[in-house]
Amino acid sequence: MTSSEIRASFLDFFARNGHRIVASSPLVPANDPTLLFTNAGMNQFKDVFLGRERREYTRAASSQKCMRVSGKHNDLENVGPSPRHHTFFEMLGNFSFGDYFKTEAIAFAWTLLTEVWKLPSERLHATIFSHWGKVPQVPRDEEAYAVWRKYLPAERISELGEDNFWAMGDTGPCGRCSEVHYFRGDHLPCPEPVCLGVACSCDRYVEIWNNVFMEFDRQPDGTLNPLPAPSIDTGMGLERITAVLQGVLSNYDTDLFRPLLDEIGTLAGARYGGSMEPRDISMRVIADHARAATFLIADGVVPSNEFRGYTLRRIMRRAMTHGKHLGMTEPFLYRLVAVLAREMRDAYPELREQREYVERMIRGEEERFESVLRLGLPKLEESLERAAASGGVLAGDEAFRLYDTFGVPRDFIEDLAGQRGVALDRAGFERAMEGQKEKARARHAFGLAAAGSGVLETATETLRGRPDVFEGYGTTRLDHLTVIALIDEDGRPVPELREGQGGYLALDRTPFYAEAGGQVSDTGVITSASGARARVEGLVRVADRPRLHEVVIENGAVREGDAVTAEVDEELRNATRRNHTATHLLHAALRRVLGSHVKQAGSLVAPDRLRFDFVNPEPLTPEQLAEIERLVNAEILRNTPVETEVRATEEAIAAGAMALFGEKYGDRVRVVSVPGFSQELCGGTHVAATGDIGCFVIVHESGVAAGQRRIEALTGHGALHFYHEQRKALAGVLEALKVPADQAPGAIERLQADLKRLSRENAQLKVQLATASLAGTSASTAAPAAQAGAGGIALVARRVQGLNKAGLGQMADSLKGQIKSGVVVLASENGGRVAIVVSVTKDLVPKIHAGQIVKRLAPIVGGGGGGRPDFAEAGGKDPSGIERMLEEAKAVVEEMEGG
Repeated sequence: MTSSEIRASFLDFFARNGHRIVASSPLVPANDPTLLFTNAGMNQFKDVFLGRERREYTRAASSQKCMRVSGKHNDLENVGPSPRHHTFFEMLGNFSFGDYFKTEAIAFAWTLLTEVWKLPSERLHATIFSHWGKVPQVPRDEEAYAVWRKYLPAERISELGEDNFWAMGDTGPCGRCSEVHYFRGDHLPCPEPVCLGVACSCDRYVEIWNNVFMEFDRQPDGTLNPLPAPSIDTGMGLERITAVLQGVLSNYDTDLFRPLLDEIGTLAGARYGGSMEPRDISMRVIADHARAATFLIADGVVPSNEFRGYTLRRIMRRAMTHGKHLGMTEPFLYRLVAVLAREMRDAYPELREQREYVERMIRGEEERFESVLRLGLPKLEESLERAAASGGVLAGDEAFRLYDTFGVPRDFIEDLAGQRGVALDRAGFERAMEGQKEKARARHAFGLAAAGSGVLETATETLRGRPDVFEGYGTTRLDHLTVIALIDEDGRPVPELREGQGGYLALDRTPFYAEAGGQVSDTGVITSASGARARVEGLVRVADRPRLHEVVIENGAVREGDAVTAEVDEELRNATRRNHTATHLLHAALRRVLGSHVKQAGSLVAPDRLRFDFVNPEPLTPEQLAEIERLVNAEILRNTPVETEVRATEEAIAAGAMALFGEKYGDRVRVVSVPGFSQELCGGTHVAATGDIGCFVIVHESGVAAGQRRIEALTGHGALHFYHEQRKALAGVLEALKVPADQAPGAIERLQADLKRLSRENAQLKVQLATASLAGTSASTAAPAAQAGAGGIALVARRVQGLNKAGLGQMADSLKGQIKSGVVVLASENGGRVAIVVSVTKDLVPKIHAGQIVKRLAPIVGGGGGGRPDFAEAGGKDPSGIERMLEEAKAVVEEMEGG
C-alpha cells in the first residue's frame, strides 16, 4: 500500500464504523496559549474532552498535521540520526467523546491491524498501565488487560509505568494508555545482553499505535479531576505504520520521504544510502525540515525572531546548514516544495494552491541566511581565535550571542569550532538558550491566561451547564433579562455589587458582543427596574458558558436574580460594524490584487479604525494600494446587501468560505457574504449593506515581521475626517509654495534639489576651511593634536570642527594627497557625538592597517568601529577623550611600523 492508500483506508474503516471524518486543523492551535504548535490529533478536540464544547457527533477520526519541536514532545535533536523521529508528521487517530471506551477502542485497533491491513497477529504486542509514582492515586489498568487477553497471550502484554500515562501537556486532558507494538524480528541487533522487548531501545520492536483512555483533567497543581465523560483518544503516526506496512526499517525509506531524498540527492550530486554516515544524516534532516517548513508556511507561519516564527526560522536554518555540509552553495530548500506539492496534493490541496508563495518565502529566507553567514562568520572566526588563545573553549554565552544576535546556527558553530580544535561550552549555551526562552515566554504570556485573579475559574464552575446566548446580531437592546451570576474583582462569587464597585456580571441572554475574531467587545449600560445602573466596559469569554460583562456600578446595587435591560452603545456598535465589513472587503481585495497566498495573520476591528495583518513577502506598491482601495470603495458604492447564514463548517469551507488563520470553529458556523466578492466564516457584527460603510481609506501600510504586512484603514466618519485633514494640510502646502495643486510636485522637487546642492556646497566649504587651517604645518610637528612624526611614517592627527564622517573622509583624501605617504587620523564632535576617520596611503598597506588603528583608538572616546586596510571609520560618545585619542594615534602607528 502507498502512504496515501494507508491514510485513506484508515479513515474509510472508521467512517464505516460510525465516525465523523474531521479535517486536520492547522498547525497553529486556535485559542490555546498552552501550545506552540498542534502536536496531537486530540488538540482540536480538547474542549470537547473537557466538557466545554459540544459537537453534533460523539465519534470522530482524522489525519492530523502535527509538529513536535518544544516542551515534553520535542523531537528536533533526534531528527537525522533517528530512523523514525520527525519534526512534522501526520497523526492518524480515532476519538470517542463519552461514547465507546476501552473494549471497543481495542477491538477497533485489532480489527484494522489484523483483518484490514493483514499484519500477522503473532507479531503484535500490547502494553498497559501498571503504576507510576507521580500519579499514585491511579491504579493498574485491569480493564485494558482483560480486553487484550481476548486477543493476545499474557506473555505479549507488558505493563509499564510513566510510558503508559499520556498527557497533552503540563495541564489538560490525560489518562492511562495502551500501546500496540510490532515485532520486526530477532535478526535485528540489540545492544542489551537480553532484549527488553517493547521497553528496549533496539529496533526489534516499534510502537505503532497508542490508545489513550481520557479520564482526567490535570490541573496546574497536579490534581487529577475526572472528566465529564470517559473518552478515547488514539494516535498512530502515518510515517511509522507506513514503514511497517511497506516492510522497511526506516520511515525515510517509505514513499513519504523517498521522492524528497531523491531530489536532495540530485541537487547535492549524492545518492542517499540510508546509513548513519554524516551525508545521509544531513539528507534526512533536510527532507524532514523541508516538510515542516512547507506545511508551517502554508498554514500562515512566517520566519521571524519571535515565537512560532523563531522556531520555523531555526528549523529552516538547520536544514540550510546541513545543505552546506553536502556542499550546496546556492539556495536549494525552496526547490523541494514542488516535490511535496506533487506527492501530497490529494490529502493537502493547499500545498498545490500555495506552492509559489511557499517557494518565495523559503527562497527569501535562504537568501537572508546567506547574508547572516556573511555577517556572522567573521564574528565567529574572531570568537574562535580568542577561544583558541585562551584555553581552547568557546564560552556558551558567547556562542549563544552568535546564534541569537547574528543567526549563526549552533550546528555551524560546533562544526567550525571542531575544525579549529576549539570545544563548545554546551552547558553554558543551554543556560543562555533557556534564559532566552524564559524571556520569550514572559513576552508572549506563554502559559494559561486569566482574566483577573480567579475570575475565569469561578465563572467556569458557577455557570456550569448554562449556555452562552448572544442575541445581538439584530438589536442593541434587550429587555427582561435576568442576572444569573455576580463575581467581584477578586474572583469571588457575590450576591450583589454596590455603587462604586467593579466586577463581573452574567446574564441569561445578552446583546453585548464579546471580543473575538479581532472585533473588540461592545460597551454600554445595564439598568434594573430599581434604578441601578452598571456601566459595561468590556466582556470576558468563559468557554461555552455565558459571557461575563465587566461592569462598574454607577448607582444603586445590582443583585443576582434582578430583572434588567441591557443596551449596547449603538453609535460605537455601528462604527464597529462598518469597520468589520470593510475588513472583509479589504481581505478579498488583497487576494484579488496580490494573489490567493494572502492570509489573515491578525486583525483589530474597533469603532475608530481597522487594522489588518496579512501574509505577503514584499511591501505593497503605491499602485497596488490604490487598486485595493478602489476595489473596496467600488463594492461600497454598489450597496450590495450583506448576507449571513449558519451552515455546517465543512460544507461552508467546501463552498468557498474563507476560514481565518488561528480561529477555532465548531460544527456549525456563521457565514458572512458580500455576494460575488467576499465570503468568510465570521461570528462578528456587520452592516446590512456595503453602502452603510460610507467610504474607505487606507492610511498606512507597513511590515510587522518577515513576510507579514499590515494595513491600517478608516471608514465612515473617520475616513471623512481623514480626508478633511489631508485637504487642510494640502492647502497649507500650496499656500507656502505659492503654486496651484498641479504644480506642487515640481515645485517641491526643485526645492529639494536646491537643498541638496546647497548642503553639498556647504560641506565642501567646511572641508576646504578645515584643510586650509593645516596649510603650512609640517608633518613632523610634535604637537599631538596637530601633524606629528611617527617614526619614519608621516602622521596627521587632528581635531576639526563641524564635519560629519563624510566631510572627514573628504578631508582625509585631501590630506593624503598633500603628504603623499603617511597616515591621517581625524576626529570631529557634533552634538556630543564623536566621528573618527583613519586613512592610510596605499604604499603603507597592509603593514599599517586603518581598521586595526580605529579599533584601538575608538574605545578611548567610548565607541567602536572598523573598516578596510586603507580606510576605516568609527563613532564615539565621549568628546572629552578626543585629545588623548589623537595622542595615542602616534604610539599605535609606531607600534605597527615596528611590528
